[in-house]
Amino acid sequence: MSDAIQHECGLAYIRLLKPLSYYQQKYGTAFFGLNKLYLLMEKQHNRGQDGAGIATVKLNTEPGHQFMHRLRVSGAQAISQIFQNINQEVTELDKMYPGILQHPGLMKGYMRFVGEVLMGHLRYGTQGKNNVEFCHPFLKPHINPTRNLTMAGNFNLVNTDELFDMLGQHPNSTLRESDLGAMIETIHYYLCLADDTNPAQLNIEGILKQAAAHFDGGFVFCGLIGNGDSFVMRDANGIRPCYYYHDDEVVAAASERAALMTTFNLKQKDVLKLEPGHAIIVSSNGTFKNTEILPPKQHTACSFERIYFSRGSDPDIYRERMDLGRNLAGTVLKALDNHLKHTIVSFIPNTAEIAFYGLIKGLEDYLKEIKIERILAKPDMPEEEMRELIGRRVRIEKIAIKDAKMRTFITEDSSRNEMVQHVYDITYGTVEKGVDTLVIIDDSIVRGTTLKESIIKMLDRLGPKRIIIVSSAPQIRYPDCYGIDMSRMGDFIAFQAAVALYTEQGNEQRLYEIYAQCKEAEASGRLDEENFVKGVYSPFTPDQISKKIAGMLRHKDVTAEVDVIYQSIEGLHEACPHNQGDWYFTGNYPTKGGNRVANRAFMKYMEKQDGRGY
Repeated sequence: MSDAIQHECGLAYIRLLKPLSYYQQKYGTAFFGLNKLYLLMEKQHNRGQDGAGIATVKLNTEPGHQFMHRLRVSGAQAISQIFQNINQEVTELDKMYPGILQHPGLMKGYMRFVGEVLMGHLRYGTQGKNNVEFCHPFLKPHINPTRNLTMAGNFNLVNTDELFDMLGQHPNSTLRESDLGAMIETIHYYLCLADDTNPAQLNIEGILKQAAAHFDGGFVFCGLIGNGDSFVMRDANGIRPCYYYHDDEVVAAASERAALMTTFNLKQKDVLKLEPGHAIIVSSNGTFKNTEILPPKQHTACSFERIYFSRGSDPDIYRERMDLGRNLAGTVLKALDNHLKHTIVSFIPNTAEIAFYGLIKGLEDYLKEIKIERILAKPDMPEEEMRELIGRRVRIEKIAIKDAKMRTFITEDSSRNEMVQHVYDITYGTVEKGVDTLVIIDDSIVRGTTLKESIIKMLDRLGPKRIIIVSSAPQIRYPDCYGIDMSRMGDFIAFQAAVALYTEQGNEQRLYEIYAQCKEAEASGRLDEENFVKGVYSPFTPDQISKKIAGMLRHKDVTAEVDVIYQSIEGLHEACPHNQGDWYFTGNYPTKGGNRVANRAFMKYMEKQDGRGY
């Protein structure tokens, strides 16, 4: 994605089902759990650059000894810092007590993070600040083990204020600004009620059913309780992803299937998807249960997971991204009038590479058909002509290379824009000036800032006749409130294009009419019943919006023609049949809270207010 956005988070959970001595004997180390936790987190580092954290619960600790530990670090190198700290503890302990590493029981007593229940989290901050206080896991400490709770997750809630009001709480700013703060307070409330009712045995399933019924959003969350019970739960619409693996040695869960496959050397069929509304619960005695907590609703798994967020090493995601690119071949050919001889195809950024291969395969399929048709139409074709025909290929070049992350010490806008142009470097000599067309595929176009200020300017220096930017995702038109930091209407280039079209037509009054609908609904408490922002786009076709976007992205200094092609909604659903969540493209939110967020975001835009709509 050429426009950097904050998104997603990564979750890792491990429950060891055997004593630590078992792993020492079988795998040669009592750090089996910690090693696997590190791998799960590292293989999902793409999901969080703002910070990381881990938590551990030790089973069957003696009274007076700490049974729950947590460590959080902010910053891009958080994973390595966390495990460097753990390694330092190991080194110091080995020096102090030589040979202790061969005695798992002693290590469990001396080392904070040697335990049977482990959780890791990678944070991308979509709400709250990017300091360590906002890094997961959060912790609710208590002298009673069954009331100790630590939690982490991948989610956004749109009703945090309502949750705090329901609980009658007025928490500190850290909790109030974090949706995890609202979630852990709600679950802890019902945890304490359950402990009062039956302190001998917690009913985790019942606790989750009571608490999760109040959550509006997309979520996967994990919780560890001080007595050794633990759980991982997914929202009823399946918006956020979660996969798990279970055998007689371990239960493990993660946000991405490929991370589990790599960490535990598994086949695809071994890793199961946690179904919407379900939770896996492991009791303190190791009993495993997969159970329905909330009745499943319409399955609207986030399609951005397939387009961009998750790693392409997952076999299904790889195929789907290939199909996203292949689906665009026909539209690209139409834009080129089927003329490929003077067309060069490339991709920006690297995460668009798989969709690029799919686009190439689609274009090559077209070339194959042309070759067959011409050979059949001219069976006596001379050998030289046939060789030339068979040898035709889609022209592929590595046009752009992302340079090391550049920073500028100058804050003045024009100077900063000059520096932004050089985030990517170009491969000179690849384009026939004034003749060739460049077709460049991107994952998606959110704001268009990098395209306008950097990429298109850079490509224009090569002297192409025409530049076609191809997005493997449809037009992003609406804010997200389920885990992606896309919350302000004015940021979206598609929304800006619609506003510009209204201005050209002298019909800005229509925007004020939609604003009035939102205000009326807000006054009557119906703001979540309908997404009125759909009316902004209804007068225009997707092609009209795309054409206007192309004009907006073409800087006055650019000499080449500029066009923009987007994936269709139909093409998206065809390529990603199991991830039908498309609310940022269509405005069809899976929960009522989404309608409220969209309407509030539009009202904030009209009122010239900054900030998110939730």
